[in-house]
Order: sequence, then C-alpha cells, then structure tokens
Amino acid sequence: MFDLAGLDISGAQSVVGSIRGILDVARPAGLKVVYLQIGYRPDLQDSGGPSSPNWHKELALVLMRERPELAGKLLVHGTWDFAIVDELKPEPGDVLIPKSRYSGFAGTPLDSVLRTAGVRHLIFTGVATNVCVEYWPILVSDATLQAGPPSQQAATVFNVETFFGWVTTSRDLIACLRQG
Repeated sequence: MFDLAGLDISGAQSVVGSIRGILDVARPAGLKVVYLQIGYRPDLQDSGGPSSPNWHKELALVLMRERPELAGKLLVHGTWDFAIVDELKPEPGDVLIPKSRYSGFAGTPLDSVLRTAGVRHLIFTGVATNVCVEYWPILVSDATLQAGPPSQQAATVFNVETFFGWVTTSRDLIACLRQG
C-alpha cells in the first residue's frame, strides 16, 4: 500500500530483519508478543463510513476511493496487503488483535489483553508507527510549538495533515468559531 501511495519503502526489509531478531529473543525471554493487524471487511462496513475521520484519512481507504482499480485490494481481510509478512508470522502464544482504526485501542480488546497479562511497558515495532500511535487531531499550526528543532514541527504538521487529522491556522479557526 505504501509503495502504491508513492511512499518510500526501501527500509522495510531492514525493519523486518530487526523485528525478526527482536522476536527471536523476546519470546524466549517471556515477553508477551502482541500483533495489531489493521484491515477491513470486504464490504468496508467496519471502516466508519463518510462520517468517520477514518474514512477520510486512512490511507488504504483513500487510495481505494481515488483509484478504483485498487477497490477491495488494500488492507481488506484475506488480501495480500492485509497479510503479515512471512518472516514475522505470529507463533503459538502470541496474541493477534485485528483493528480497523489506526489506534490499537479503538474497538479492540487490547487494553484488557494487556491488563490481564500484567503488561506495564510496551515496546513498539513495525511500519507506520508514526501513524498508528496518534488519534484524529485538529492541529492549529501557528498555535503550537515543537520541542526541538523546527523540522520537528514540519514533520508533525505533515503527519497530522497526511495521515490522521487536519491542520488549520488560528485565523481560520477563529473565523470558523465566529460563524457559530
């Protein structure tokens, strides 16, 4: 999906190798391995529909609407894009939690799985973690300041606008609020 969207995936295989190395050590060390797998039913009824931010911002859904030849082929249960890469397939004892939102907590049992297992710390691996740990903000670009160099602000604005929210300015927000 990322490749079809024009995003650079050249580092993906290296990330897969790193995750494989971590899994090879994590399981024997007794760490709970939890997979979050985003995808949708073929009828997309679990995508949220036009009234949901997910419908407007989730990359697979956007691509399938913009490019009809991709309809039903991206992140749809049972398709190649939904599958976990062979090198990282879950093993017995791992937990696989399907999700239909960027957040692993929205509409899933993740919270109870982690609490029941007594998990207190999380280690994140995977592709697009910069997207999946955020939630539908409206960012006022000139009313926020980064902690770090200006490139951090630019990166945040890019991620919010592109993947999981909306960006506005204080002027536009004030005008909108004044209109009632």
